[in-house]
Amino acid sequence: MVAIIGGTFERFRPLVDLYREAGARAGHDPETLKVGVHAVGFVGDTDDEARNAYFPGWQHLFARVGRERGWAPPTREQFDSMADPEGAYLIGDPETVAAKMLLASETFGGVSRITLQMTSASIETAAMKRSIELLGLEVAPIIRAAT
Repeated sequence: MVAIIGGTFERFRPLVDLYREAGARAGHDPETLKVGVHAVGFVGDTDDEARNAYFPGWQHLFARVGRERGWAPPTREQFDSMADPEGAYLIGDPETVAAKMLLASETFGGVSRITLQMTSASIETAAMKRSIELLGLEVAPIIRAAT
């Protein structure tokens, strides 16, 4: 599993390549060397709805972690950059999230699993339930049809 909390998928490709190279040197069949992605993610009915629901909790968490690690306070611009098409956050409407999942798989040469860090202290229970519903009813069929 490649855990991604920021950046782009391309930044993590060298880790996947290293894993596959080490597996091959150790004699493993390349088909058995599975790659998974764990990323920040949330699905809403629209891109803006998903971003607006997730941002407050993300900002709170990254501000706290940033204070511990000496980072500058997180901004909405940073968050939006990560949620944009080239960023590694899987946040948006079902089509946006599915497209980014497919991009991750393409970038890493195939993935067998994608898990999402969806929790945020500021997300209402109804929004979380809706996100899970959208994952199952809309995102998953798009992924299945594409693969």
